[in-house]
Amino acid sequence: MTMALTAAPAGDRRARARVVVALLAVLLLAVMAAALATGPYGLPAGRVIAILGDWLAGRPAADVTERIVLVDIRLPRLLLGALVGAALAVSGTMLQGLFRNPLADPGLVGVSSGAALGAVAAIITGAALLAPIAAVLSIGILPVAAFLGGFATTLVLYSIATRQGRTSVATMLLAGIAIGAFSGAITSWLVFRSTDAQLRELTFWTMGSLSGATWLKIAFAAPPILAVLALSPVVARGLDALVLGEAEAHHLGVDTERLKTVIVFAVAVMVGVSVAFTGVIGFVGIVVPHLLRLGIGPEHRTLLPAAALLGASLLIGADIICRLAVAPAELPIGIVTALIGAPFFVSILLRRRGVVDL
Repeated sequence: MTMALTAAPAGDRRARARVVVALLAVLLLAVMAAALATGPYGLPAGRVIAILGDWLAGRPAADVTERIVLVDIRLPRLLLGALVGAALAVSGTMLQGLFRNPLADPGLVGVSSGAALGAVAAIITGAALLAPIAAVLSIGILPVAAFLGGFATTLVLYSIATRQGRTSVATMLLAGIAIGAFSGAITSWLVFRSTDAQLRELTFWTMGSLSGATWLKIAFAAPPILAVLALSPVVARGLDALVLGEAEAHHLGVDTERLKTVIVFAVAVMVGVSVAFTGVIGFVGIVVPHLLRLGIGPEHRTLLPAAALLGASLLIGADIICRLAVAPAELPIGIVTALIGAPFFVSILLRRRGVVDL
C-alpha cells in the first residue's frame, strides 16, 4: 500500500490537530445535550438543566416522569453510547496502526464475532453454567457470555499468532479472519436451530442497540473502557514508530512484542465489553480513524483522543436517529451506523482514489 499525501509542516499539522480535537470536544457536548433533550417524550433544554440540577443536588423531583425519562433512561443510554463509541473508534485506530492498514477494524481480530457467538450461544442454550456468575454480578447472562466469548477468541488468536515469544502481525490478521469466519458459521448454525422468540432476540441483538442501558451496566462497562482509553496515549509513540516497520521501530527503542500484546488485549477488552452491553455495532472502528487521518494526519498522540471524541459523537448521534426515525419504535443502531458509515466511507475513497493506491 502506498499513500502519496501532501505533507504539511509538523508545527502546522499539530496546531491544526489541537484545533480539531477542541472542536470535536465541543461537538460531543452539543450531541450529548441534543440526546438528552430529544426523544418521543420531548424535554426542552431548560427542563433538562433544571431536572439534572435537582437530581445532582438531591432535591425531590418536580415531575417524577420527567426525572425517570431523563435520569434513568436517557442519561445511562447517553453515557453507554459515549463509552462504546469511543472504545470502538480507539480500537479501530490502534488496529490500523498495528496492521499498518487503514482498512483494519475490530472485526478483523475476531473479537466481535467471538463475543457474538458467546451471546448467541447463551440465548439458544440458556447458559446455565454462567448463571451463578451472572447472579453475583446482577447484569444477566448475556453480557457475561458475550465478554467471555470475545476474550476466549482473543486468547486463541494470540496463541496462534505467537511462536517462541514473537507475535506475527500477518499471522494474527489471517488467523483473525479465519476465526471470525468460523465463529460466524457456528453462530449461523445456532441461529438456524433457534425458536421464533429466540430468533427475534438474536436478530435485534446482532444489529446492536443502546436500549438496554442502565446505571448498573454503566458501572461495569465504564472502568475497563476508561482504563484502556487512559492507557492509549502510552502506545501512541510505539504506533507512530510501527509505521516505519517492526525492525525500524525496534531500532528506535520500541518493544514491539510488548506493544503488540498490549494493543491486542486492550482491543479485546474494549470491544468485548462493548459487544457485551450493546451487541454488534459496525463501521465506527473503520470510518472514524480513517476520516481523522485525512483531517489531522497520522500522529497517534492526537489521533487517539480525537478518535475517542468523534466515535462517541457518532454513536450518540446515530442513537438519536434510532429513537426518532420510527418513533415510538426504535431502529437497531447497527443499521444506522452502516447506513451512515458505508456511503460516507465510499465517498471518501472515491474522492481520494487518485491519492491513495491500494
